[in-house]
Amino acid sequence: RPAGPLQVYGGMRGMKGLIYETSVLDPDEGIRFRGYSIPECQKKLPKAAGGEEPLPEGLFWLLVTGEIPTQEQVTWLSREWAKRAALPSHVVTMLDNFPTNLHPMSQLSAAVTALNSESKFARAYAEGIHRAKYWEFVYEDAMDLIAKLPCVAAKIYRNLYREGSGIGAIDPNLDWSHNFTNMLGYTDPQFIELMRLYLTIHSDHEGGNVSAHTSHLVGSALSDPYLAFAAAMNGLAGPLHGLANQVGTAPCPVCPSLSLSVPLPAHSEPPSLQVVPGYGHAVLRKTDPRYTCQREFALKHLPKDPLFKLVAQLYKIVPNVLLEQGKAKNPWPNVDAHSGVLLQVSP
Repeated sequence: RPAGPLQVYGGMRGMKGLIYETSVLDPDEGIRFRGYSIPECQKKLPKAAGGEEPLPEGLFWLLVTGEIPTQEQVTWLSREWAKRAALPSHVVTMLDNFPTNLHPMSQLSAAVTALNSESKFARAYAEGIHRAKYWEFVYEDAMDLIAKLPCVAAKIYRNLYREGSGIGAIDPNLDWSHNFTNMLGYTDPQFIELMRLYLTIHSDHEGGNVSAHTSHLVGSALSDPYLAFAAAMNGLAGPLHGLANQVGTAPCPVCPSLSLSVPLPAHSEPPSLQVVPGYGHAVLRKTDPRYTCQREFALKHLPKDPLFKLVAQLYKIVPNVLLEQGKAKNPWPNVDAHSGVLLQVSP
């Protein structure tokens, strides 16, 4: 039917309003990156030596070029990001002076905004570069930003949870995810593999979600990529978006007392909540394929872990409860129902 005021007020739900090339989110099939499903990406994208999960560098190459990269191309990208990773001293000083009660997402947004001092696009624009050359400097900024993000995230993590210990040096012979886990202080091969999978499946999710749309909107003002990405992170920090990943590790909102041995009463009333974190999706009408691949990872590597068993039990119980209570058009789990637990368990 023709779009009306309710759809506009509701955030353009069901309306076609964006052109976006790198990924498409189908309600019944889930996400496809340049036409490839998540299982296809897991099979086709290059992997680290001895690894089984795809490298995020491979997905980045696919998103930018539309082509599956070779192992050599992915290795080049890993080394290129390693070369660009160093943080300016003023950003490090700022992060070291943040209070410990400042949420990590607020710290990330502020640090990325401060990285704007390094913007090649902003300098080139101020010098009057021709608009046909804009993309070249935006590309350089984007490459620099991607390279620096693990350092920023690791610094925040170390300051908050490891008494401010150093993140160490980037190893140019390691891939992006491996360097990130080393900076966090985790060297277990299983966790490194999880991080490769985790960063790959979170890399892109069509252009209409809050953070992606925000970055496009801010970038349309010719704000440099650092400012656009920082704005996106402020959107991602909301409980209806990325914060659901954190909220999803709290007690089950449908039944807070739920444990591995306590079945959910058949007709219990869920609390009066606006959302059930980790369940439902604005577009999807089936289990999120990103949830499924994380579940498969856990079944392979952590089948007996109590937290994973709890997540698996919720998968069997919660959708039926939501259907009975009419709490969601899509009662199935999304990516946030699983990812937070995996990050808690694996280290």
